[in-house]
Amino acid sequence: MRHVLITAGSKGLGKMMTDYFLKKGCSVTATYRSDKSRADQLVEMYKDKQDRLQVLQLDVTDQEQIDKVVEQAVSRFGRIDCFVSNAGPYIFERKKLVDYEEDEWNQMVNGNLNVSFHFLKKIIPLMRKQQFGRVIFLGFQGVNNAPGWIYRSAFAAAKVGTASLMKTIALEEAEYGITANMVAPGNITGEMKESPIQESRQVSETETPIGRPGTGEDIARTVGFLCEDDSDMITGSVIEVTGGLDVIHRHLTK
Repeated sequence: MRHVLITAGSKGLGKMMTDYFLKKGCSVTATYRSDKSRADQLVEMYKDKQDRLQVLQLDVTDQEQIDKVVEQAVSRFGRIDCFVSNAGPYIFERKKLVDYEEDEWNQMVNGNLNVSFHFLKKIIPLMRKQQFGRVIFLGFQGVNNAPGWIYRSAFAAAKVGTASLMKTIALEEAEYGITANMVAPGNITGEMKESPIQESRQVSETETPIGRPGTGEDIARTVGFLCEDDSDMITGSVIEVTGGLDVIHRHLTK
C-alpha cells in the first residue's frame, strides 16, 4: 500500500488530495497547522478508514516539528512513497517589495523554500531505500519562467527557488526511482477549493477562458496522476492547472 504525506491536508486543496488518495486505497498522513476543528472533521469523515489515515499537527516553519511528523508517519505506516508539499504561508495583502517587513519576507522564504530543504533531508533517504518516491510541490502559474509577480515578491521568489530545487532533485534522485514535479494551480478560491469538478460546471464564471472556475479536484487529480507508479517519465516538470487564466498579470491594468 502506497503511503502519502500531505502537508496542510485537512482542508482546502489539501483535503481534496487526502480524499483522492484515500479513495484510491492509499494510506495518508495529513497535517494541519492550527485549525483543529477541521482536522477533527476529517477524522470523523473517515472514521471507517482510520487504519489508513493519520492526522498530525505541524507548523512547517518549525524544523523539530517537521522531523517529528516524518518520524510519526514512518512509525505508523512504515514508509513514505509520496510527499506533497502543500503547506506554506501567503500574504494576501497586496504590497510592493519595499513595503514588506523583514519578518514577512523571512516568513515567506522560510515557510515556502527552506521547509522544502528540511523535508527533503528527512524523506529522500527513505525513498532511496525504497527505490521509489514521488515528490510534489505546489507553485503558481508562470513559476517555471521566474516571472515577476506584482505585489507578491516574497512568495514568488520563494516558489521560484522551490521550482529550481525541484528540478535539481529530479536530476539527482532519478537513479533511485524518485521523481519530483510541481503543480501550479490557477485562481482557485473560496468554496471551489473543496469542490468537485462537476459542481464548478454549474457556476456562471467568465474570468477563466474554459468557462468554469478551477477546483480542488482539478489539483488533486493532477497530483494523483504524478504520484502513480507509471508516471515516472514525468519528472522535473511544472504542470499548470489554470484553465488558461493569466493569474499573475491580472493587476497590471488595475
